[in-house]
Amino acid sequence: MAGVMLAGLIADLWSKHLAFLHVAGDPVPVIREEVLSAGYLGDLIPPHAPVTVVPGLLDFTLVLNPGAVFGMGGGQRTFFIGFTACAIAFGVWLFGWMTHHRERFAHVAVGLLLSGGLGNLYDRLVHGCVRDFIHPLPGIVLPFGWRLPWGTEVWPWVSNVADLWLIIGIGILLVRSLRSEPRRPGAATSA
Repeated sequence: MAGVMLAGLIADLWSKHLAFLHVAGDPVPVIREEVLSAGYLGDLIPPHAPVTVVPGLLDFTLVLNPGAVFGMGGGQRTFFIGFTACAIAFGVWLFGWMTHHRERFAHVAVGLLLSGGLGNLYDRLVHGCVRDFIHPLPGIVLPFGWRLPWGTEVWPWVSNVADLWLIIGIGILLVRSLRSEPRRPGAATSA
């Protein structure tokens, strides 16, 4: 778990650093004091064309996210710092209480959850917001004029590697919980 957590954290922070160094053409510094005093974080990112990685599938574009997932809760930085710290403590407890030494997939999942949480917590503490740059399915709209609560674009949000680790970790734990047999009362468990 610790190895996955460390590798995931390094991959997240390194990818954010590289994105904010290269995607806009010139480096884009994210300075905490400027972020905390800015009225609109989009003003801190220079206009730039997205970098197409896979046409129609993946673009890189720089976004500063003051909130949580999908940009919800903007301006609630202190809440998200506290929530993330609690979630990390819960992840460590989950690792110790719910897994045993042979459950490698569960260890990987908890390591991914912790690396994702730590990566975004680092950004909130050091930069005052979360640095995002990954935009999957850019510009893909729903057919037949259909609309979702957020509009017609299938995936309008920009995220980062930490968010990817969180999604994968949750997915692994969901599959694990669906595939595991329920514990029988009085059955011995190994720690």
